Amino acid sequence: MKLTDERRKELRITLDYTNMTDKYLGGKGISEKTISAHKKLAKNAHAYVNSNRGKDELFMGWTELPYNQSEIVADILTTAKVIRRSFDAFVVLGIGGSALGPSMAFNALCHLHYNDLPKSKRKGPKFYVEDNVDPVRMKELLDVIDVERTCFNVISKSGATSETMAQYLIISDLLKKAGVNIRENVIFTTDAKRGNLVKISRELGGVKSYVLSDGVGGRFSELSPVGLLPAAVCGIDIKALLKGAAFMDKLCKSSDVYKNPALMAATLQYIAMQDGKNIGVLMPYSDNLRYVSDWYAQLWAESLGKNVTLDGKPCHVGQTPVKALGVTDQHSQVQLYTEGPFDKVVTFLSVGSYKEKTPIPHGCENIPDVAFLGGHTMEELIQAENKATAYALTKAGRLNYTINLPEVNEFTLGQLLFFFELQTAYAGAMFNIDTFNQPGVEAGKKATFALLGKPGYELQRSDLEKASSDPDYII
Repeated sequence: MKLTDERRKELRITLDYTNMTDKYLGGKGISEKTISAHKKLAKNAHAYVNSNRGKDELFMGWTELPYNQSEIVADILTTAKVIRRSFDAFVVLGIGGSALGPSMAFNALCHLHYNDLPKSKRKGPKFYVEDNVDPVRMKELLDVIDVERTCFNVISKSGATSETMAQYLIISDLLKKAGVNIRENVIFTTDAKRGNLVKISRELGGVKSYVLSDGVGGRFSELSPVGLLPAAVCGIDIKALLKGAAFMDKLCKSSDVYKNPALMAATLQYIAMQDGKNIGVLMPYSDNLRYVSDWYAQLWAESLGKNVTLDGKPCHVGQTPVKALGVTDQHSQVQLYTEGPFDKVVTFLSVGSYKEKTPIPHGCENIPDVAFLGGHTMEELIQAENKATAYALTKAGRLNYTINLPEVNEFTLGQLLFFFELQTAYAGAMFNIDTFNQPGVEAGKKATFALLGKPGYELQRSDLEKASSDPDYII
């Protein structure tokens, strides 16, 4: 993708927070006075994030990903070419950010029916992400791939992620039984020196591996090899993706909430949450962007859902993310958003120019309810419905704002991802929480270990067995 200065300006994504303000929502909006009262808090949040950039011990290595990966990107591009030439399918084995990020970028930037296209029209092998351990799902993946002609990207920093390693055990067993050298069909994305995948790589004589830095947590990892390798295999321009992230980073250098779009979004969300708006709806008006909501849901929920501040005080903060898709969910969820409780903030992702327009032909001229559509395009229709939904919510006094993407491409997606990552980091700093840990997730992992008999978890297993269902409460 050619990115002249003029082209970068054309592709700049913008934040429109008109419909968050008291001016347009009356008594139900956020006043300029309230925003001004939070300017110092926002400035301090910006300073905290800025002063800790790149610090691995604070899991803030993600801030430098747009700048420090030139050699890694070159290697990924070379590897991707080999994979496209040598395999019929590419399968990601991972969970959480290791799966949500690659799925999101694939859906955003590839043909929506990519795997159904003939090989001559695809830029790479068929692409699958296995992000669950549903036994039916695994069996039915194996029904549609030939393991001997498939490259498997196993993603786990520790190599101890139960779901991912269960998948790996199944795949490695099948490859062995087929007489295939495992290292020929497997790539690891893991820790540089520690972890089980490092040990397994040595045992296999050296598996091609990419490093997930200590300072990059799973939900912030899409712009690392976790997301870049799968994207490159599918023909996505990963250099443009990183350039988009760097461009957004530059747009967010200011500590002035009125000049920094991610800081303004974080401030508005913080104010809304303090006012009881504990549900955040992300509603893209683009099928290409629908899985941005899945990726964002993990980023926002896992980062902000905390029960203690950095000073050890109880807090129980966070906002529940909800996924919606325009226009689809106008017919399923928007009724609740316009007339239900005043407990939500709706974020729209709007597209200025779709890659297809699709004219609507004239017809049914004797039926006015249908005939008026003729002569328009589907692009006009979806954009009109987007504006109409925002208008209806605003008239009903419901907080909503819009992130405008001029187009959906690698450069704008890179901007969007970095925008959300910065917004999340700023919001966490405002709440004075550890934005980058996930103790609640770890508790569930340990309980799973105990139930499956992992050594060292015997006491917890005993507690879990005692906590079994009470027959008095089973109907």
